[in-house]
Amino acid sequence: MLIFVLKRVAWALLTLLIASWIAFVLVHLSGSTPGGVALGQSATPEQVVAYNESIGWYEPWIQQYLVWVGQVLQGNLGTSLIDGRPIGPDIAKRLPVTAALAAGGTILSAVLGIVLGVIAAVRRGAVDRFITVLTGVMLSLPAFWVGILLVYVFAVQLRLLPATGFVPFEVSPEKWFKSLVLPVLTIAITSAGFIARQTRASMAEALAQEHIRTLRAVGTPSGRIIYVHALRSASLPILATIAVQFIVLFGGSVMIELLFALPGIGQAMQSAVGSADLPFVQALVLVATLVVVIVNVVLETLNRTLDPKLRTS
Repeated sequence: MLIFVLKRVAWALLTLLIASWIAFVLVHLSGSTPGGVALGQSATPEQVVAYNESIGWYEPWIQQYLVWVGQVLQGNLGTSLIDGRPIGPDIAKRLPVTAALAAGGTILSAVLGIVLGVIAAVRRGAVDRFITVLTGVMLSLPAFWVGILLVYVFAVQLRLLPATGFVPFEVSPEKWFKSLVLPVLTIAITSAGFIARQTRASMAEALAQEHIRTLRAVGTPSGRIIYVHALRSASLPILATIAVQFIVLFGGSVMIELLFALPGIGQAMQSAVGSADLPFVQALVLVATLVVVIVNVVLETLNRTLDPKLRTS
């Protein structure tokens, strides 16, 4: 297992290098330059060129990339071209917001999706058809519309939760929790359908296996068959779906963060791309890729732990 983990970590590092190089190249091909962004439209071409030369923008790309990697290894993600602030501390403030949003949305949608999927696979008949229709409706609902509806009900009408904004956990755990309830609910309602359908398909396949029929024949309690043996057999594709869900939410929660005014990574990426803040974009791509590779390593390790065939291969 140790060798397997080390190999996956090595591949993860290689993935990080490739993704960061691609981001680096795309930044240089974007048509914008640091001098043009930092100095603004009032700067003369000579001033822009001088600024770019001062930061080594015209040096060979591989040389610039190696310098950037060296700075990253030292914990320096660069400086924003818009306000001159260090990028690392800004991302460090935003990361817990997006992580809490993605983790909360993934956990709640996973619980809801697994419950619906298991019920559909076990009950069959009219219950199965009803859950299929329900998950189809959930998948078709626009997250933006669901968020607005939840704000109207729980913030405007009932006045139970804040409509927008974010309160750090260290300031007030209660207000932190309340500021995440509506965004997490929005994610769960619009995302649980994917997990429910995957769970239903995986559970139906698991319940049809030979060893499940044998367990029923020897009188094993149905609850143990469903929630221990069958659910464990069906767990690998369900875990993969949940992991993908987390990755998508972490990297694609821009609309949710903008709707609820959450100062997260998605909001920062939208702002950085819109203002052509090239170092910020490059740093955010690196952070997002790091999260993806970490989730993949954890997922593959869990798969190998849960599946005896993978452990012996």
